[in-house]
Amino acid sequence: MVRVGLTPERLARAGAELADEVGFEHVTVSELARRFDVKVASLYSHLKNSHELKTRIALLALEEVADRGAAALAGRAGKDALAAFADVYRDYAREHPGRYAAMQLRLTPEEAAASAGGRHAQMTRAILRGYDLAEPDQTHAVRLLGSVFHGYVDLELAGGFSHSAPDSQESWTRIVDALDALLRNWPASS
Repeated sequence: MVRVGLTPERLARAGAELADEVGFEHVTVSELARRFDVKVASLYSHLKNSHELKTRIALLALEEVADRGAAALAGRAGKDALAAFADVYRDYAREHPGRYAAMQLRLTPEEAAASAGGRHAQMTRAILRGYDLAEPDQTHAVRLLGSVFHGYVDLELAGGFSHSAPDSQESWTRIVDALDALLRNWPASS
């Protein structure tokens, strides 16, 4: 019998909350069943397995960040857009560390194509239009920005910058300034 009120979407949201509390790597269907005070078997009428649950959490997180990114970019261009977009990732990771970790889950090509990941790339490319980069340099710049944003946030979340001066926020601001300068002066292809 299907428990009233349980849907894959509700389970994904509850799984995302669980991920933020205990870490994405600790999210399981069993733990989620305990949260709802139901038998594990009853959740399998909504989910195939823990991997499907984790995939749904990843898709939810990608959607949430894409929505935040779109709102942050509205009416902005150049360095202002770059800084706003960078802050979306950093702020989201601080507020939702488990969901942020879920965004790193490797998706199948079909899942990736149907996800909000494409919106992330479109927004990044929209920012880069303000820097007048043509292909293939635009793709290189998309990869650079993603690497810097995610790398910095991962190190910061792990406490990598908490034991020395200057403050992490000061470094973040300087890094965004440096990225802006690099994008305005992108090296010519050789």
